[in-house]
Amino acid sequence: MRLPRVSIRRPRRPILPRTRKGQRRAVQAVMLLCVLALLPATWMFTAAGDRLRTTADVPRTEVAVVFGAGLWDGEPSPYLAHRLDAAAKLYRAGRIEVVLVTGDNSREEYDEPDAMRAYLTKHGVPDARIVSDYAGFDTWDSCVRAKKIFGVDRAVLISQGFHIRRAVALCQAAGVQSYGVGVDAKHDVTWYYGGAREVFAAGKAALDALFEPDPRFLGPKEPGVTKALASGR
Repeated sequence: MRLPRVSIRRPRRPILPRTRKGQRRAVQAVMLLCVLALLPATWMFTAAGDRLRTTADVPRTEVAVVFGAGLWDGEPSPYLAHRLDAAAKLYRAGRIEVVLVTGDNSREEYDEPDAMRAYLTKHGVPDARIVSDYAGFDTWDSCVRAKKIFGVDRAVLISQGFHIRRAVALCQAAGVQSYGVGVDAKHDVTWYYGGAREVFAAGKAALDALFEPDPRFLGPKEPGVTKALASGR
């Protein structure tokens, strides 16, 4: 009685160039891909340049822009609270006059700008000096809307250190002369995730700056910033 023949499939070896010329071209292709992958991040760092400051030495500017960073049970997340604390500190020091809070309010039960406003008023910023942008769905949208909708030409941007260069680069591209304040943050899982995310976000940022797409929602111009500035004069 013959036993059935069992065929054993050997794992396929990766197809590699056999010649030195082919191997050299493969290495060059990998190096080129690495360079292309790093170009957006290089552009981002170059565009931000020397425009990063601290709360102590940032130039006096009429408007500060605080970017949303999530809510926990309807309250600002710790990361967002640190951003808002920096804005409140700048206001109390007389270095800014108005705070533009920009975030996500794409659904009724999630309202970043109103939560940010409530937090700022509890920390000494008058309600009349706070302006809400409810359609700041990402950094590019927030920068473009600050310029086109709210008429902001110059601003202090406030975010975490891992995000602030991208914010400055994009707002500069959108026509807002910007200085960035990167607030301190605990180096926890969220911080490392945010830093890793920036590597990939830099690619989208470079494309946004290059092609200048309209935000997801543009809408009519709003006089909120102008009125808030006038109320303090």
